[in-house]
Amino acid sequence: MSALPVLYSFRRCPYAMRARLALAVSGQACELREVVLRAKPAALLAASPKGTVPVLVLPGGQVLEQSLDIMQWALQRHDPAQWLAPSAGTLDAMRALIAECDGPFKQTLDRCKYPNRYPEADPEAERAQALAWLGALDARLSDQAHLFGTHATLADMAIAPFVRQFAGIDADEWKAQPWPRLQDWLARWQASPLLASVMHKLPAWVEGTEGVKFPHADVDWALAGSVGS
Repeated sequence: MSALPVLYSFRRCPYAMRARLALAVSGQACELREVVLRAKPAALLAASPKGTVPVLVLPGGQVLEQSLDIMQWALQRHDPAQWLAPSAGTLDAMRALIAECDGPFKQTLDRCKYPNRYPEADPEAERAQALAWLGALDARLSDQAHLFGTHATLADMAIAPFVRQFAGIDADEWKAQPWPRLQDWLARWQASPLLASVMHKLPAWVEGTEGVKFPHADVDWALAGSVGS
């Protein structure tokens, strides 16, 4: 697999999850190296000293260190499900909504999920901020199946892993929220063959060995545009 891009990933990391989703839907083959974050391999640190995942090392030596860069690189090569072409809105609008997710929402999500790490934060204020942003997502879905129209896009796939994290903090609280559209959107995404195909449990990669060929299985990606429909 020496001619393939090498993807350093961690199964449960939402950033790595969305990178794998885009690589899978684009059909971009790569060598996946599952990382144990408490024992990061030297090859990962040599490629990207920041030591976070995902990292994609291209055959020519270029290193993509940000999940959105990996997503867009893969989709610009092949985008059969039209994730970069929303039926409503623009690519710039999708990037803006993703920036809200990765910035203010991710910050408050961390404070809701790990309150002991942020003793200076006001738990109720953080929760209220998270609920307000998620409520706005529910409102976006009032007249469309996805965040930017009739089919899943870059925005849906980049944001869903973080909504999943919030929903997992307290399942009963999640179900009690007045967000039927957002709850349904997330449930359909979680039940999709696409997500299942990128969530295989893998052993930690060992230095000096080959990783695992990814994507793992053949999926009808012609249907991937309707993920969550």
